[in-house]
Amino acid sequence: MAWTARLTGTSTRLGALLAALLLAGLALGLAVGPLGLEPPWALDAEARRLLLGEIRAPRGLGSALAGALLGLAGALAQGLFRNPLADPYLLGSASGAGLGVVAVLAAAPLTAGAAAAWLPAGLAAGLGPLLAGTGLVVAAFVGALGGVALTLALAGGAARPLKLLLCGVVVGVLLGALSDLLMLVSPEALRGKQAFLLGSTGLLGWEAVRLLGGVLLLSLPLALRGARVLDALVLGPQTAASLGLALPRLRMALVVVLALCTGCAVSQAGLVAFVGLVAPHIVRRLVVVTHGPLLALSAAAGAALLLWADLAARWLVAPQELPVGVLTAVLGGLYLLVLLRRQEVAG
Repeated sequence: MAWTARLTGTSTRLGALLAALLLAGLALGLAVGPLGLEPPWALDAEARRLLLGEIRAPRGLGSALAGALLGLAGALAQGLFRNPLADPYLLGSASGAGLGVVAVLAAAPLTAGAAAAWLPAGLAAGLGPLLAGTGLVVAAFVGALGGVALTLALAGGAARPLKLLLCGVVVGVLLGALSDLLMLVSPEALRGKQAFLLGSTGLLGWEAVRLLGGVLLLSLPLALRGARVLDALVLGPQTAASLGLALPRLRMALVVVLALCTGCAVSQAGLVAFVGLVAPHIVRRLVVVTHGPLLALSAAAGAALLLWADLAARWLVAPQELPVGVLTAVLGGLYLLVLLRRQEVAG
């Protein structure tokens, strides 16, 4: 039976609500500018074309797509590790992305010096912006995937989730230490790393939208195909193996999807905290479903969370702008504290 056939009336209503929130957020995003609410019809034709078509529209879509990838990755991580506190950054992707960013920033002065000595002046002058833009995105993506690959290598694959989780912690500490050592050699890399760690959706453009959308279109069907593995793992590894599932191979495939989602989102928006952790929690609090609908609804919840967090970051202190990762960390932390408090009272 397809997972779509197992949707309950409650989950269908939740999906409709999340879709409405996404559409409303995308529409409102077209009217939120540096001065707060700026209705599109108040702008002249050229300003509408530039602001709506090249800045606000891709930023809103990019925020929603990055949030969807983080929500999907969070649901996968929590299902794989059977731990509601698992998040997409557990396997070393965050520290790997941070190390990649710091490495590029630390190497930029050396690269610029070598370029000035060996390349024509025009080409050398264009190298700096390239490193500051595309180079950082590529470094974050490669670093995130490299961190997960190192974790998998140390753990000997994905057959033992507890060992994989512990290796992820070790890799996170190791790569974080290497990043700190690089910053001692090149202190100017600290500011760039801080901006990356705070998370930002301000530079999302149509290229980012195409990349994020493509990865989501690839990852979501693959994750849904592996949903039955996560359903079986709820009963325990032994029971899941007795059902004839090749758990090591299927776990590895889901870990690859998790790494791809996380690496892509991190490379475009930085380390946006708590979205991947909170989105599946919200869905499970509202509906009881198997992992197929949970994965899809978590992606939609993550999209809505990051989109509305981006709107709040742009509007709350306009004309200044808050780092969206700081806002999601505060709101996500408060949500989890309230949730834990309610569980203590109920217990």
